[in-house]
Amino acid sequence: MSKVVVVESPAKAKTINKYLGDDYRVLASYGHIRDLPPKDGSVDPEHDFAMLWQTDPRAEKQIKAIAEALRGADQLILATDPDREGEAISWHVQRVLEERKVLKGIDVKRVAFNEITKSAVLDAIARPRELDQDLIDAYLARRALDYLVGFTLSPVLWRKLPGARSAGRVQSVALRLICEREAEIERFRAQEYWSIEADFRTRERKSFTARLTHLDGKKLERLEIGDEGSAKAAVAAVEAGEFEIGEVEKKRVRRNPQPPFTTSTLQQEASRKLGFGATRTMQLAQRLYEGVDFDGETVGLITYMRTDGVQLSQEAIQSIRGAIGSTYGDRYLPNTARVYTSRAKNAQEAHEAIRPTDVKRTPESLRDRVDPDQLKLYTLVWKRTVASQMASAELDQTTIDVVDRKGRSTMRATGSVVVFDGFLTLYQEDRDEPAAEDDESGRILPAVERGEDVARQEVRSEQHFTQPPPRYSEASLVKKLEELGIGRPSTYASIMQVLQDREYVTLDKRRFVPEDRGRLVTTFLSSFFNRYVAYNFTADLETRLDDVSAGQMEWRRVLHDFWDSFKGAVDGTKDLSIGQVIEALDKELADHFFATGPDGQPERGCPSCQAGNLSLRLGKFGAFIGCSNYPNCRYTRQLGEAAGGKASGAEGEEALPKTLGTDPETGQEVSMRKGPYGIYVQLGEPAEGSKEKPKRASLPRQLAPADVDLAKALVLLSLPRPIGTHPETGVPIEAGIGRFGPYLKIDSTYVNLPPDDTVLTIGLNHAVQLIAEKGAKKKPARSLGDHPTDSKPVTVHAGRFGPYVQHGALRATLPRGESADDISLERAIEVLNAKAAKGGSAGGGKKPAGKKASAAKAAPADKAAAKKPAAKKSAAKKSPAKKAAGAKKAGTKGGGAGTAAS
Repeated sequence: MSKVVVVESPAKAKTINKYLGDDYRVLASYGHIRDLPPKDGSVDPEHDFAMLWQTDPRAEKQIKAIAEALRGADQLILATDPDREGEAISWHVQRVLEERKVLKGIDVKRVAFNEITKSAVLDAIARPRELDQDLIDAYLARRALDYLVGFTLSPVLWRKLPGARSAGRVQSVALRLICEREAEIERFRAQEYWSIEADFRTRERKSFTARLTHLDGKKLERLEIGDEGSAKAAVAAVEAGEFEIGEVEKKRVRRNPQPPFTTSTLQQEASRKLGFGATRTMQLAQRLYEGVDFDGETVGLITYMRTDGVQLSQEAIQSIRGAIGSTYGDRYLPNTARVYTSRAKNAQEAHEAIRPTDVKRTPESLRDRVDPDQLKLYTLVWKRTVASQMASAELDQTTIDVVDRKGRSTMRATGSVVVFDGFLTLYQEDRDEPAAEDDESGRILPAVERGEDVARQEVRSEQHFTQPPPRYSEASLVKKLEELGIGRPSTYASIMQVLQDREYVTLDKRRFVPEDRGRLVTTFLSSFFNRYVAYNFTADLETRLDDVSAGQMEWRRVLHDFWDSFKGAVDGTKDLSIGQVIEALDKELADHFFATGPDGQPERGCPSCQAGNLSLRLGKFGAFIGCSNYPNCRYTRQLGEAAGGKASGAEGEEALPKTLGTDPETGQEVSMRKGPYGIYVQLGEPAEGSKEKPKRASLPRQLAPADVDLAKALVLLSLPRPIGTHPETGVPIEAGIGRFGPYLKIDSTYVNLPPDDTVLTIGLNHAVQLIAEKGAKKKPARSLGDHPTDSKPVTVHAGRFGPYVQHGALRATLPRGESADDISLERAIEVLNAKAAKGGSAGGGKKPAGKKASAAKAAPADKAAAKKPAAKKSAAKKSPAKKAAGAKKAGTKGGGAGTAAS
């Protein structure tokens, strides 16, 4: 008897193969082996949502290997990941093998394990089951929805809003959150307020600080003291008072630990504590799940990292409690184990929380076995898991009122002191935003009694301004999406990555900033497809999809309910002209584009010709603000300069081009102008009939247009400027502004200047330091070992187009999805041999030319598709995205445009 086991990854296959006996052969599918073809008609709503599947040409090798291994075998065990996506991979493998008629007489079973350890794998093998049809149906529903939205909505965007890339079911809602937060920030107007504090000293000569809370018998609201005059009057009132201790309140409070990690909370804490993006976090977690080598045996270090569950197994709890008692003592161990309950409704994702597979495997014991980032994430998981079963922390909170005997003012001091740290000795959850300015946790207050006299000392007033809501970080966006019930935590990383890949948003100081393109797309969707980017609609749809996975709703019913109204909304835009779209966007975003006039209306008057009106326009570089008197008036400005109705520079409303003066050397006019890439200065005008452009220089980010005079413009036009010679090499260093911003140059090496440094003033010492720092950051090549044919080293490098391996003059880029950190010598040789077989040569890590994918066999997903009459062409003609220009570009490996983010 022989059995074939199929998992997703070769690393997982290698590990599990060691756990099972000689009767088992473990093979990897390398993830999904087939998907919906990225073209129109792959999902057919008119034939009960029949789905046509295409086998990935790159998976043919794995499929043939599995089919070959099944010759003479009596059982196929599908052991992919224990979630909906893992169930789908197993289903695809089984269906493809059935279509190729290699499963005759072979028993097919499904096993799932939450951790890759010998005991967990053997236990799962001993308890096989059938494929879970409810999970498969939930996968089909989500896959079809994502495809239909992407391949129906994206072509509408391309036709009606030039410059837009794509739309996705969840991606578009996440983008709306980011854009609406930006609009809040733009509308925000800071409000001034003042706080009053005073120092007091007790009769025991102990000092403490209190804040003014009541004045003239009235409780002060946070913004009550709104100007310096009021602040001075309040200070005078406090200075005139005679104070004693009023109410003294003390209470003991308990703070409980957070539950162990789920997918979303792990992403949030890794972002806050470690600075890891969601994608990086999931990559590291995957490696920890697949495990590391311990004395010849590969062991998974954490449980499965895609989960909504917070519960722990009884075995894990007992092991954790034992570790707490032996390491920290009985006081840190609660009398009973803590039991956490998951709020996840869908059983398919309510797995055990993310935890170490063995709590005795401490972070210190792994220091030399995993890379630094893996160790950081493992430490986070280990500490959170152990802390979740530890005793509560106990704090004494004290509030002291200091009252004026004359009755004019009351001041209050608060303090919070930890009397027993409990779980805090090991772990404390971080916040998305900094603590409030009046947060006084940790302040120790002296012992005082009611009626006790206190001596007033210094009285201080401090000016504050209200702050706008912060932009979303990856952590706070994940938290918001989860709170709204939008998407699933396992998809959040891809959602945020797609938004950046589509250039809808950028990350600035780890905060999401919407690009102009993203804001236009969001406004377009909100204007013409509002229902489908509404938060409650998307959340309700997620609930219905969860009901499918729980077996409580039929998946095609969900699709019919969605598609009927969605198709009507799309059809309603067929006669919509681009002019109508621009007019609607111009109206909706007027508060963003233009300042508000005295009459409360947007100020649209052209500052250049004084006669035309400004409005939103589209050009080959995207949207911009232009004058209605074009071409007689060529005034334009970038959308980003109109945020909140104000330009980004102090002189945002002045007309450009603007003459700054005359260059004393050439006698040519120096002017400041606006172009598609921002504001620049120019020397002279192009000669008539000449194709040579006049000399130009972009303004550095730190230099506001209002601050540019003739002298500064001439300095900019003289760039690049010499800074000096390197003290060690004697090579000249110069500073300039290029396509990607300000830079330093030495030999052929370029170093981008940080935002705080100016290209006009940076000195030699600082320049040498920046060049040295770049050299230190450059990751050196890593040797994997000697090639068996000639004993020359095989090395792995970080290249411009991704990691690559090299042997002699032969270089080969690693296939997508393979990490330079995990590549073995054997795998590197395989990649190099494949490159050599294609006629490869030295490539410097360049991306190899791809071969055109061969036509792949399409197979119906179910009986409805199998019985469908030969009407594929006619169905495609009626399909929602019929002959959309460039429809193929909308597709990704995940299916439709935006599918990867849904």
